[in-house]
Amino acid sequence: MKFEVTPGMRRLGSSVLGLEAIVVGLVTPVAIAVGGVEPPVAITVGIGLAVLCVLVAGMLKRPFAYVAGSVLQLLVIATGFLVPTMFFLGVIFTALWITAIFVARRVEGVTSR
Repeated sequence: MKFEVTPGMRRLGSSVLGLEAIVVGLVTPVAIAVGGVEPPVAITVGIGLAVLCVLVAGMLKRPFAYVAGSVLQLLVIATGFLVPTMFFLGVIFTALWITAIFVARRVEGVTSR
């Protein structure tokens, strides 16, 4: 089974990851101020994941980037251990990520017929 990347998947996937990068980046000050997380840990996790979101969004032309994006979704959910609200937001972004992949494939499959 070959995983074919479509333009719609790239567009929707990069939109999800772009918005996710903003949210994850904004977790940094919340983790420090509200969660009591040490600044070096919060900065490494928050900014690091935001940068990874942007990098993966740029690589969505290749199939392996969708695996990396899926792993990234698990890491975002894991930030809930620093800021509990991120469990909820991580699940929402994971649902958007999965929806972006399947909806784009379905829509482009219908329009190509």
